[in-house]
Amino acid sequence: MSAKTNAQITDLRSALDLLRTVQGQLIETDEPVDPQAELAGVYRHVGAGGTVQRPTRIGPAMSFNNIKGHAGAKVVTGLLASRERVALMLGTKPERLGFLLNEAVKEPIAPITIPRERALCQAVVHYATEPGFDIRALIPAPTNTAEDAGPYITLGMCYASDPETGESDVTIHRLCLQSKDEMSMWITPGARHIGSFFKTAEDAGKPLPISISIGVDPAIAVGSCFEPPTTPLGFDELSVAGAIRKQAVEMVQCLTINERAIANAEYVIEGELLPGVRMREDFHSNTGKAMPEFPGYSGPAAPELPVIKVKAVTHRCNPIMQTCIGPSEEHVTMAGIPTEASILQMVEKAMPGRLLNVYAHAAGGGKYMAVLQFKKSMPSDEGRQRQAALLAFSAFSELKHVILVDEDVDPFDSNDVLWALNTRYQGDIDTIFIPGVRCHPLDPSQTADYNPMIRDRGISCKVIFDCTVPFPLKAHFQRAKFMEVDPRRYAPELFKKE
Repeated sequence: MSAKTNAQITDLRSALDLLRTVQGQLIETDEPVDPQAELAGVYRHVGAGGTVQRPTRIGPAMSFNNIKGHAGAKVVTGLLASRERVALMLGTKPERLGFLLNEAVKEPIAPITIPRERALCQAVVHYATEPGFDIRALIPAPTNTAEDAGPYITLGMCYASDPETGESDVTIHRLCLQSKDEMSMWITPGARHIGSFFKTAEDAGKPLPISISIGVDPAIAVGSCFEPPTTPLGFDELSVAGAIRKQAVEMVQCLTINERAIANAEYVIEGELLPGVRMREDFHSNTGKAMPEFPGYSGPAAPELPVIKVKAVTHRCNPIMQTCIGPSEEHVTMAGIPTEASILQMVEKAMPGRLLNVYAHAAGGGKYMAVLQFKKSMPSDEGRQRQAALLAFSAFSELKHVILVDEDVDPFDSNDVLWALNTRYQGDIDTIFIPGVRCHPLDPSQTADYNPMIRDRGISCKVIFDCTVPFPLKAHFQRAKFMEVDPRRYAPELFKKE
């Protein structure tokens, strides 16, 4: 895709317009679909991928244009559920996405505020004080399964500011619609900037204003998923999207709270995180489950979560709801590409030129597993590959497993990685265990019930699988060399000229 086309993507609608021009990237249906479990059940077969239970696959994005109970509403899912599709929308190659995000973090462009009369997201306004106001009727939020705690907003760009410093940040959180004007909000302990902002406000006995923008430029969704230390507290990840697009993200002042929202979002929810108020996540369903999460299991319903009191919902004319299946390839993309960028940045600083690429593998939901392609060029490089793995754990604290491969192994090809595991790895000498390290609480194996040695939920044994050839033996592990040819002469329909 040309740079010119890339620059023309400014919102969800322009991204969909681009996908309509590329065969196999978007399908649309007018068939009536129930947002409660049925919609996700359909997309599981069409293109969910990720850690979704098989049968599933990576396929096109999908627009459902006839949502039961929501006349005139549309729901789009799977926009980011393909590495190739994301690369298309961000104007790069799939294997270069981590590098693109790394470059964007280094040269951020801060968001700007535009006048309200130019903000498409405020074309239609619904105040919570109006008779009949009900967020569940206004927003066609789906459930992934029949056991979910309720309808979830899974791709809401949550934006808030530190009450003391005024520094702002955007992150994605699990948001369950609990009543006509209340939502519960999952905040991973110690891992989200907004959690820090809320603690500051709550300690002072004050609510925290927060906006949730739904249906945005894919660059915003991907850029918002960076975590410390790559983007420290006070770093506004909207500036990453600005750098990707070479132009600032446009914001607008909210109508009912002292906060901003993304000006061309499809929907915006304005509200406040209430101090001292908590709610059981499955208050209505009583299933004990929240929704399917990236490890592939339904996450347990939290016994108490912070509550957002909704003040208003604004939206564009004929708004499009964007959603995500929890364990799908879409999560892999959003979490994994910033993870790759973070690892590339940290290792490159420590040992320039040796780490060739990184893939945050789909089997780990973009968080638990990374494949590092490492090049040893001299005898003293032996052992540095394991140092790179340690740096990867430092770059992304939720990482659980690192697989190291040589420069002749494609880190994005699981068969090639497993080939290296089978021919360049001996378990007793090439496995490095790092027990007792904090990881991510959604891994169901990280409990004392599973392993009595685990002291607290979310603590794990991190593992390095070194599938690289020892430097002195590299000459003995040369892959069979085939003749170099131009396959386009023989199968032009398969090998189009770039």
